[in-house]
Amino acid sequence: MKYDFTSIMERSGKDAVAVDGPGHDPNAPGLPKDGFDFIPMWVADMNFPTVPAVPKAVIARANHPAYGYFDISDDYYDAIIRWHETRNGITGLCKEHIGYENGVLGGVISALGSYASPGDAVLLHSPAYIGFTECLTQNGYRIIRSELKKDAQGVFRMDYTDMEDKIKAHHIHVAIICSPHNPSGRVWERRELEQAMKIFEENEVIVISDEIWSDILLNGSKHIPTQSVSAYAHEHTAAFYAPSKTFNLAGLIGSYHIIYNRSLRDRITSKGEKTHYNSINVLSMHALIGAYSRDGQEWTDELCQTLSTNAAYACDFISAHFAHISVSRPQGTYMLFLDCTDWCRIHQQTIDQLLQAGWDVGVGWQDGRPFYGPCHIRMNLALPLSRVKDAFERLSRYVFSSPSSV
Repeated sequence: MKYDFTSIMERSGKDAVAVDGPGHDPNAPGLPKDGFDFIPMWVADMNFPTVPAVPKAVIARANHPAYGYFDISDDYYDAIIRWHETRNGITGLCKEHIGYENGVLGGVISALGSYASPGDAVLLHSPAYIGFTECLTQNGYRIIRSELKKDAQGVFRMDYTDMEDKIKAHHIHVAIICSPHNPSGRVWERRELEQAMKIFEENEVIVISDEIWSDILLNGSKHIPTQSVSAYAHEHTAAFYAPSKTFNLAGLIGSYHIIYNRSLRDRITSKGEKTHYNSINVLSMHALIGAYSRDGQEWTDELCQTLSTNAAYACDFISAHFAHISVSRPQGTYMLFLDCTDWCRIHQQTIDQLLQAGWDVGVGWQDGRPFYGPCHIRMNLALPLSRVKDAFERLSRYVFSSPSSV
């Protein structure tokens, strides 16, 4: 490979929540016992250095010693348009359809506030990204969960009957889709999105589509932009993207929306503007331009190959060594969502005890309950394969083979 996805990057003391959070952040895994180093497999950022084009672009701009007021450059919009045309086959995307957002969740709240009021019901697939559950609850919305169901092959599927029944019963007019889905790792097929959108159209539901994971596709999976599946989807969906997941840029802050319908766009943009928080950082702008470059395209392709290898190793290892642990093979993202229900029942362990056993040996996995996984654990696989192997070997030796051996 042209880029380095094998070296172990030292992140300690570099402001990284993933490695400095344990022992300080109440939401972080516990510290390991003596003799074990910490392997970060919880918060959703990557333990790979980003594509060199990003720091090159940021440093080039930072070297000019003036950081005053500025306008978003045409290069920024052109980079986004070119990226979506190349990666997703999108044509007809124009500068006017793109708007900056300080974060995807901020954009989601702006969109919700444009079409729902506190107390209104919002449809959300479950399991669900913790950011959705927190921001909806904090802003007074009622979350109506439609459970994803596993088919005979263990693949998570939408339950269309349940979705429609709940939309009608709760008078829902706003729904959130996560595509690809976090934490299940599903990459929705066109026919699945078409069926969902048919239900939304029949019930006059506005769709908020979080597509921040759209570049991270495993084993040749293809992302289908929600807005592309029908005329209704094109005109009634607010889609949110960011380079932060793909290029590990969360600390630079910078997301954007794509909204084709002018009325929808004006209402959502107005909500964001009225907060006076939604202003782009000049270095963040140049980071996106560097990321969405030809080098960024090549780097992303190699990243997806690396993550595909990691996911295959992890799922095969679980199947071979972790009896009574169920996991759906991810098609996108770099997360695993382990169902530990049967294991905990058979071994008379709680999910807290299982989490702690992993933390004790330095495996920094994450409690799945905030994601609506009652006996689940979320694991981040965006590490060099050597670290992934180390984590699973520790789990096999100390946790799943003999739960009380550490």
